[in-house]
Amino acid sequence: MRLVSAVSLLVLAIGAGVAFDLAPTNPGFAKDAIAATTVRAPSAASIPNEAETQVQRDAAAASVGFVYDYTPDHAATVADQQVLALSGSLAPVDAIFSSNKTAEVRKAQLKAALLDLAASAKAILVDLDPSRWQDVELAAEESLRAGERTEIRDTDLAAGGTSLASRYLPPGLSDTEQQLAGALAAPRFVANSTYSKSLTDQARAAKAAAVPMVVDQLQAGQVIVDQGHPISEANMAQIRYFGLDNSRVDWGKSAAWVLLGTITAILLLSWVWRFRSEYWNRGQTLVLIGLIFVVAVLAVKLPGGRAWLPYIIPTAAAGMLLTLLLDAGTGVVMVAVLAVLAGLGNGSSLELAAYVFLGGFAGTLAVRKGERQHYFLQAALAVAAADLAVVAAFALMGQHDMTGMLQLWGAAAAGALISAVVTIGSFSLLGNMFGILTGSQLLELANPSQPLLRRLLTETPGTYHHSLMVGNLAERAAASIGADPLLARAAAYYHDIGKLANPLAFIENQSPGENVHDQLDADVSSAILRQHVADGIDLAYRSSLPKPLIAFIPQHHGTAVLGFVYGKAREAAAAPYGGLQTAQGKAAADAVDKGKFRHAGPKPQSREAAVLMLADGVEASVRSLSSRDEATIRAMVTKIIQERLEDGQLGECDITIRDLDNIREAFIGQLLGMYHQRIAYPESKIVELESHRDRGLGS
Repeated sequence: MRLVSAVSLLVLAIGAGVAFDLAPTNPGFAKDAIAATTVRAPSAASIPNEAETQVQRDAAAASVGFVYDYTPDHAATVADQQVLALSGSLAPVDAIFSSNKTAEVRKAQLKAALLDLAASAKAILVDLDPSRWQDVELAAEESLRAGERTEIRDTDLAAGGTSLASRYLPPGLSDTEQQLAGALAAPRFVANSTYSKSLTDQARAAKAAAVPMVVDQLQAGQVIVDQGHPISEANMAQIRYFGLDNSRVDWGKSAAWVLLGTITAILLLSWVWRFRSEYWNRGQTLVLIGLIFVVAVLAVKLPGGRAWLPYIIPTAAAGMLLTLLLDAGTGVVMVAVLAVLAGLGNGSSLELAAYVFLGGFAGTLAVRKGERQHYFLQAALAVAAADLAVVAAFALMGQHDMTGMLQLWGAAAAGALISAVVTIGSFSLLGNMFGILTGSQLLELANPSQPLLRRLLTETPGTYHHSLMVGNLAERAAASIGADPLLARAAAYYHDIGKLANPLAFIENQSPGENVHDQLDADVSSAILRQHVADGIDLAYRSSLPKPLIAFIPQHHGTAVLGFVYGKAREAAAAPYGGLQTAQGKAAADAVDKGKFRHAGPKPQSREAAVLMLADGVEASVRSLSSRDEATIRAMVTKIIQERLEDGQLGECDITIRDLDNIREAFIGQLLGMYHQRIAYPESKIVELESHRDRGLGS
């Protein structure tokens, strides 16, 4: 039920991102405009390329020359007309040659005939044998008829018809006769074919129409026009085909976003349920994960489809925040999910998916737990280095030119810096809002200048010293099992603040030989000693300590038995029957209710709380030893751990036998360092050192 509710809320929040798709926007595509982002084909398609087709058709039309109106029938008609005209013009010559006049008269008449005939041709005509005239006349007519029946364009007559006449003269004439026949026919040649604009246009249109349509075959995701390039008319045809230039609602993209967002939300929450059950059972932590997820998803959705803006979005901050507030595993899973969504939200971009994942991964590795400010700078540098490498890699694969790569490098550097700023500015706030201790808070709480720690120092110096020793032990042991050493140390400093309410009730604050419990009944002593837990919780709340730290106060004792007081109660119960050595006395001692001498708990719920419980018991026990050699210390540490384990105090936290072995060795190493033997100076040497100190010569 919790999973269904959480997924439903996340899906509703992710659905808010669909509003960006449901709001129609003008993409601003136009011919000759510079593409603000890379435009890709949303699906495979065969798209008619009108622009390229028109170019090819124009070329085909231009290849067609001028068209003339020549037809054979028209040419035959013109030929007949011109031959008839030639015959009519030669009729006077026919009459002269057919008359019986003398040669002198005939020549005189011939000189007066055909005034437009060239002088050389007229000389041939005057001297021509009358018997040859009919052959010459027929040759002229045949030449004219044959020539006119072929296409004669008006441009062919620019140099006159002499060449045309001589081309079609029949054989059988002498050279002078051929010259005369050509001269007679030449003036009668006329053009039978002239340029026709309408026929030319028709021919060119037919040629252009014969060119088939050019079809562009596009695959899904294929680049139509790259970022920074001018949009051609062919590009615009493809853009219009897919409707990318329209201000419309992209329902398919919106549905894809909701579907993928739902899948990622389910998988993210399922991972938390499967591998981080402690987070799953804490509602506030689940809300924190959901909040960071939704904000990050909306952030990657906002700049979708833009050129460089997705690269400046501080997505790495999501992984770093979860690493600081929860753990690195959760942070890495978050950036992996965001990488998938970022790629989808920006045109199925593999580059952006790699950019978000690798940059976020680098940030989670470098930020650690944020205990020091320079860790955030390291994280920013790590994110920037990873992101710059991703951009460079895709540039080497031809995705970007040098200018585009430099622009994205600038965006990547800015995004890394913003990620670090967002992380450092929000992780403490989120930690306070959701009750999660951060490294910087723990460092501040562990500072000896804290009011509660100063009160411990001045009002309960024994408890203060005990807390410091427990902190040293807990920190080293926590580090040995991969728990949070800083949390263990800070919790150790505050675990006994309840003793401020009644300092002298605890042996570490009493003067030697004075123990108030010697005069008190066991029940009263038990109540007094157990009360420090409740007093500590009250004081912690009044002092506004973080709730996760307050939880250590009751857990550091768990439900353990107050051994000294319980033993005292057993002795008191057995005393009337001769003590514990008698059967009746032992039976009376066994009848004492052990539960009355147990702490209220709860038992340790975390590995850090378990470490604190063990460190508290070990420090108090070893301090009471008269001999602190390695064998004695090892035996005592082993005994305390075994007692807690057998009493079931460690059954509710995630701790293993191997962890307990590591904790034992860490305790022993730390205690041997704390209680190592000093050099026994001879008395004379001590006097000499004191003398030097008094004179300011030594320290």
